[in-house]
Amino acid sequence: MNKSIEIIIAPNGQTRIETKGFAGSECREASQFLENALGQRVGEQRTSEFYGSQNMEVSQHINDRRETQ
Repeated sequence: MNKSIEIIIAPNGQTRIETKGFAGSECREASQFLENALGQRVGEQRTSEFYGSQNMEVSQHINDRRETQ
């Protein structure tokens, strides 16, 4: 499976990062720069693949930094 990082922006400005094709905590390392740029993480949803040696998909919900300033 190819590795990818997808950024979804909702109409209300909430941002979600979805990683696909990464094993274990590799997804966090790959998407850390985006999380730092977009704001504070308010939630995380892990799939079963996160805990295994298979590929994984993780969604991270991010608060826009502009909302907290």
